[in-house]
Amino acid sequence: MDKKYKVQTKPFIVPTNDGKLIEEYYGRATDGNSKISIAHMIAPPGWSEPFQTPEFEEYTYVIKGKKEITIDGEKVIISAGQSIKIEKNARIQYANPFDEECEYLAICLPAFSIETVHREDE
Repeated sequence: MDKKYKVQTKPFIVPTNDGKLIEEYYGRATDGNSKISIAHMIAPPGWSEPFQTPEFEEYTYVIKGKKEITIDGEKVIISAGQSIKIEKNARIQYANPFDEECEYLAICLPAFSIETVHREDE
């Protein structure tokens, strides 16, 4: 009998050079899923990434710490226990300008891809 579930115990660790931990549990890199990606992330204090205008919706749930998100020019801060949904095609920048690491979950619909995130030059 085929199982109707899969327990993921070996996420894909996305290589980074900025100190951020990205563990993709489901998505293009782990199981080829283009419909959704689910990742666990830890952003170190002082971290930020370039602006981007993704072709996917992104949901973020903060587990620990705080995260600053600039969305079409407006700065929004979400803290542990809070979540946010950002519509596709918004110009956004994620950052952790705070003194403690930020641990969070990110879910992208459709799945994250480097071709559809449209990061601006650093």
